[in-house]
Amino acid sequence: MTQNILLLVVVAIMVIAPLMFVKDSEFGGADGAAGDVILELNESYVPWAEPIISPPGGETESLLFALQAALGAGVICFGLGYLKGKSAVKKNDLH
Repeated sequence: MTQNILLLVVVAIMVIAPLMFVKDSEFGGADGAAGDVILELNESYVPWAEPIISPPGGETESLLFALQAALGAGVICFGLGYLKGKSAVKKNDLH
């Protein structure tokens, strides 16, 4: 039990430390490349939406995207597991 808590604390530190200490990280993703192509095709294009908050660096944006994907996968897998377990209980129930 203590080992699990210690591992969770280490993971939390590994996630939070880069968010706090790496301010000017840069990572080019598909969004940036798409924006460059749009400006090449139409130099007078003006974006019609702006981000609500701006993360301190590109790596932070990547981390948030990965966390969102992991959370979504967790919710879907939990739902499928719940339905499978419910089905198994119903199949083995004699009532």
